[in-house]
Amino acid sequence: MPAFTSLATFQTVLDGLPTIDIVAEQGALARNNQLTKPPGALGRLETLAIWYAGWRGVARPRLTRPQVLIFAGNHGITAQGVSAFPAEVTEQMVLNFQAGGAAINQLSAAFGARLDVHPLSLDRPTRDFTTGPAMSEADCIAALQSGWDAVDAEADLLVTGEMGIGNTTSAAALALALFGGEATDWVGRGTGVDAMGVAHKCRVVEAGLEMNPVARGNGLQALRCLGGRELAAMAGAIARARQARIPVVLDGFICCSAAAWRCCCRLPLRAGDLGSGLHRLGPVGGGQAGPSDEGRSGDGSGGQDQPARLRQDRHPDPRQAAGGGRGAAGRRHRDRCPAPCRRCRGRVEPP
Repeated sequence: MPAFTSLATFQTVLDGLPTIDIVAEQGALARNNQLTKPPGALGRLETLAIWYAGWRGVARPRLTRPQVLIFAGNHGITAQGVSAFPAEVTEQMVLNFQAGGAAINQLSAAFGARLDVHPLSLDRPTRDFTTGPAMSEADCIAALQSGWDAVDAEADLLVTGEMGIGNTTSAAALALALFGGEATDWVGRGTGVDAMGVAHKCRVVEAGLEMNPVARGNGLQALRCLGGRELAAMAGAIARARQARIPVVLDGFICCSAAAWRCCCRLPLRAGDLGSGLHRLGPVGGGQAGPSDEGRSGDGSGGQDQPARLRQDRHPDPRQAAGGGRGAAGRRHRDRCPAPCRRCRGRVEPP
């Protein structure tokens, strides 16, 4: 695994990351079109399954080893009163995750996913970004490395999650720096602040960008100047997953913001390359990153049903015939089969 010594060396790693396997994607699409169902009958599940196959590099992959990663960090920006809860809640929630008492623990167990929780220097919050960069380059690199190293190389799906009081403010600042618009387009209620609290958060986000102009349109600098350790760790984990062709499910606004820096890092991207996004990209006007389940926890629980959905589509019941079955669309399986298989001998071909 690489050891990052600077943001420049991390950028070099990013420049070498693979893109989607078009052959596998087309193979999965062809397979999907052969199944005995009306075209598009399974909705976005079909799109997700084809996307998954393209990133795994196999037309008919199997999903057996999902991983959930939760990163936690504390933010100096909480000194500005942007959250309804104190920073101490971050550590309390981490202890709850570690004790198995959170929703994500139950969902991970239900879907057979490995869950790992990584608290990142909770006793050392990032700097208040209205007074300067949130992290030094060394701190940002350390967090990126922590995320990179946390990914199980044998995983076949990664769900990212986070915990950090104040991180919706950092996420909104990242989104504003990279996508533009107004602070009001990206700032939401977070942990439950009122309308006056939202207006105050908007002013804090604007002040952060005024103090850190280098963050505008620069993915890695935005992450360093406006992000937090848990956001940088998620960014490192997402980059590692892409290198290993592990599809990623992004749970929530903060996770989507942590992935958004890649849009400004000279990476060849197309729709879906950032991962499958759950919840809304922006809490107010940021548009849809994916199907919104309207969850708000951000700890990965919003993405934890995706392994089951993908398994359902990638591992269809053997009784669902491919190619329309006998006589469907005027073609039988044996008319297309390049070689004798079990199905030609009277049994359904395994999925």
